[in-house]
Amino acid sequence: MTSTLVASGIDTSASPARALVCRACSARYPLAAQHACYECFGPLEVDYDTAALATVTREQIEAGPNNIWRYAALLPAGQDPASRVTLDPGLTPLVAAPHLAAELGITAPLWVKDDSANPTHSFKDRVVSVALTAAKALGFSRFACASTGNLANSVAAHAARAGVPSVVFIPSDLEQGKVITTAVYGGELVAIDGSYDDVNRLCGELVETDEFEDTAFVNVNVRPYYAEGSKTLGYEVAEQLGWRIPAQVVIPMASGELLTKIDKAFSELVEIGLVEAPADGWKVFGAQSAGCNPIAVALHGETDTIIPVKPTGIAKSLNIGDPAAGLYALEAVRRTGGWMEYADDDEIRAGIRDLARTTGVFAETAGGVTVAVLRKLVESGRLDPTAETVVFNTGEGLKTIDAVAGQVGPTHHIKPSLRAARDAGLLG
Repeated sequence: MTSTLVASGIDTSASPARALVCRACSARYPLAAQHACYECFGPLEVDYDTAALATVTREQIEAGPNNIWRYAALLPAGQDPASRVTLDPGLTPLVAAPHLAAELGITAPLWVKDDSANPTHSFKDRVVSVALTAAKALGFSRFACASTGNLANSVAAHAARAGVPSVVFIPSDLEQGKVITTAVYGGELVAIDGSYDDVNRLCGELVETDEFEDTAFVNVNVRPYYAEGSKTLGYEVAEQLGWRIPAQVVIPMASGELLTKIDKAFSELVEIGLVEAPADGWKVFGAQSAGCNPIAVALHGETDTIIPVKPTGIAKSLNIGDPAAGLYALEAVRRTGGWMEYADDDEIRAGIRDLARTTGVFAETAGGVTVAVLRKLVESGRLDPTAETVVFNTGEGLKTIDAVAGQVGPTHHIKPSLRAARDAGLLG
C-alpha cells in the first residue's frame, strides 16, 4: 500500500498539499506513495492547506499557461514547471449545444465540455499529468497502470515524452483502436484474459512485489494524486463560464471518481472565494452503461451497498464492475439533489449520433452514455430543463468507431456525372 521510494518528495513549500487523509476514518499520513488507510483500508485523498489555497486569485490563474497547469497552485504537485511529467493537457472547448437542447426540450443554456481535444484524446491526460509529476517527485523510474484503454494511451504517451519506461495492463478484449493507440508509443503493453477488475487486482498485487518497487502505478500506489487531476475539469468549466458554477452537470461514471472530483472542484472554488455558489446550489448527475451500472442500481435501490457486477456492453471505458469511489459518488449525488441513470447499447449508439449531428462533437461510447442519460433525465423530470447544464464528453469517437460503424455511411452512391447527381436529387 505504500512505497519507501522518495527523491526530493512533494515540495510542501510550494505545494498547498499537506497530507494524505482517509476518506472513511480521517486518519492522516505523509505525502507518500500510499493509496489505502492502514487503520480501516479506506481510500486516501490529498488534504490541502486551505489558507494556501485561499491566496490564489482569478488573475493569477488567468495569467497562467493554456493548460491544466494554470491551476498548479490548487494541485498537489507540479508548481515548478521543470518538475512536470506532462503533455500539457486541458483548457479544452466548452461547446454550446443549442440544437441538442432544442431537441431535448431544454430551454436554458446547454454546454458540452469536450475533453476529446486533449493530447491523447481523453480526459485521462489530466489525471496522468498530475499523477506522474507526483511520481517523479517521489522517485519512481517506471510508469504503469491498469486501464480500460484511455488511461493506457495516456500513460504510454507521457512515458514516451519523458523518456521513461512504461508497462500498461489492459483487458485482452479492448477495442482495437485503443490497443493500437497505446502500442504505438513503444512501451510494454500487457493484454490480460479477464475484465478490468481482474487487471486492476493483478496490478494491486504487482505493486507489492520487489520487482515493481520502482514503478508508479498511476491508479494504484499514486492514486490520490491521480484523482486530483480530475478537479481541473471542474475548474475549467467554472472559468469558461465566466467564473460561475452551472446549476447542473451530467458526468459519466466508471469508478465514480471523476464525478466526485468535479464536485470537489466546485466546492473548493466556493470555499476559497473564487466563485459564488448558485443560489440553489448545483446538482450532480451520474451516467452509467446498462452493462455496468452498480452505482446507479444502488442509488435506485436506496442503499449504500454497491454489488460488483461482471461488465458487458459497448461502453468499455466505463466497465469497472467494482467501482472504488462508488460510495462517494452516491454521497455527492444525494447531497446535491441529483440522480443517476443508465443507458443500453442502442441508446448509447443513438447518443453518439445525436451529439455528433447536433454539435459536431464525435464522442466515444462514454460520451454516448452521457447524452443518452441526459435525454432520460429530461424525460423523467429529474433534470430541470430551465437550468443551465454542462455534460462531459471524456473521449474521442475515433477510438470506438465500431460502435456506430454499421449505422452510418454514404447517403448517396452515384456515378461521377451531373446527370447522376440530378437523378439522385442532389440538384433539388
